Amino acid sequence: MIEIQNLTKRYGQILAVDNLNFTVEKGEILGFLGPNGAGKSTTMNMITGYLPSTEGTVKVAGYDISEEPNEVKKRIGYLPENPPLYTDMTVDEYLNFVSELKKVEKSKRNQQISDIMEMLRITDVRKRLIRNLSKGYKQRVGFAQALIGNPEVLILDEPTVGLDPNQILEVRSVIKDLGKEHTIILSTHIMQEVSAVCERIVIINKGKIVAVDTPENLSKAISKNSRFIFKISGEKSSVVGALQAVDGVKNVEVNEKIEDDVYEYIVDADKDVDVRKPVFFAMAKLGYPILETKEEELGLEEIFRELTTRDIAVNAESDNSQEDTSQEVPKEDEEAKENDGAEEQAQTDDKEVE
Repeated sequence: MIEIQNLTKRYGQILAVDNLNFTVEKGEILGFLGPNGAGKSTTMNMITGYLPSTEGTVKVAGYDISEEPNEVKKRIGYLPENPPLYTDMTVDEYLNFVSELKKVEKSKRNQQISDIMEMLRITDVRKRLIRNLSKGYKQRVGFAQALIGNPEVLILDEPTVGLDPNQILEVRSVIKDLGKEHTIILSTHIMQEVSAVCERIVIINKGKIVAVDTPENLSKAISKNSRFIFKISGEKSSVVGALQAVDGVKNVEVNEKIEDDVYEYIVDADKDVDVRKPVFFAMAKLGYPILETKEEELGLEEIFRELTTRDIAVNAESDNSQEDTSQEVPKEDEEAKENDGAEEQAQTDDKEVE
C-alpha cells in the first residue's frame, strides 16, 4: 500500500532524512519510531505531500506523490502531532468543513461524522467551541478529521498525546479496529502503545533506518544471551549448583524468594540455546518441582535504546541494513532545523514547488 524508495530530505547542508527504503502492506499497522530529531516528522510530511522530497519516491496505492499528488492525498488521513484545528468553530462545524474539503458526498456527511464522533467518544462535545475543549478532546477531534472521507491510509503522529489513561486505552482499541480495514503508520514515543497495536516497526536514527522487523525478531537479533526465569521449589544452594552445571548456562541469579524454599531464578544462557529441557531433567533428578518457566525477551524500550544509542543496524528487509548508521550532521542542529525551523522551511519549500 505504501512504498518508500530512496527517500531523502536536505535542508541546505543538513541531511535530515537519508535514503529511506521500506514498505507497508495493506491492512498493516506499522510503528514508526525514533528519538527526537531523527527525521520522523519530516518523513511523514513527505509521505503525506506536505513537504517535497529532495530525492526518492513515495507511492501510495500505486500512485506517486510527486506525479499524482491529489490521488495520493485523497487516500491519506493525517493526524500531525499538533492537529490543524480552527478553534473558533464548534466540533460539528469543523468536521463538516473538513468533509467539504475532502469532497465527501453531502448525503453521507452527517452519518459519517456521527459515526466517527461515536467511535472517538466526542459526541457529547459536538456543539462546543474547539477553543474551550481540553487538550485530550482537541486531540480526538484532530483524530476525527483524519478519519473523514474513510481514507485507505492513516498517518498518526502521537495520537494519544494529552489523553488520560482510560482515553489512551480507548484510542488504542480504535486503532486496532481501524487496522482491519486501513493501512496505518503510527509514530509515538510510548513503547507500550507500539507493543499493543503494531505488528512491525521501523526505527530511524539520525535520518537513517536502523531496524525494520517485528519486535520479537529484533529482540532475538540484538540479545546477547538467552534469558529464562524459573520458579523452583527446593533447597536454594542445591538448585543454584544444579543450574550452573547445565551446559550452555552462563549465569544464575536468585531473583526473589516467593515462599519457604520457593525462589525465582534468572538463568542467562548462550544465545539461541534453550536450556529448559536440561533444567527440567536436572531438577527432576533432585526431586525439586519447577512451578513456573518463562523465556524473557528484551522489551521494546530496551530494543529502542540499544538501536538508537550506538551505531548498529538490524534490518532484514531494507538495503539500509548494509549502511553505516553514523551521521556527520550534529543531532542538535538537525533537531533545531526540524523542530524550531519547521514553519520557515515549509514556506521555503512552498516557494520551491511554485
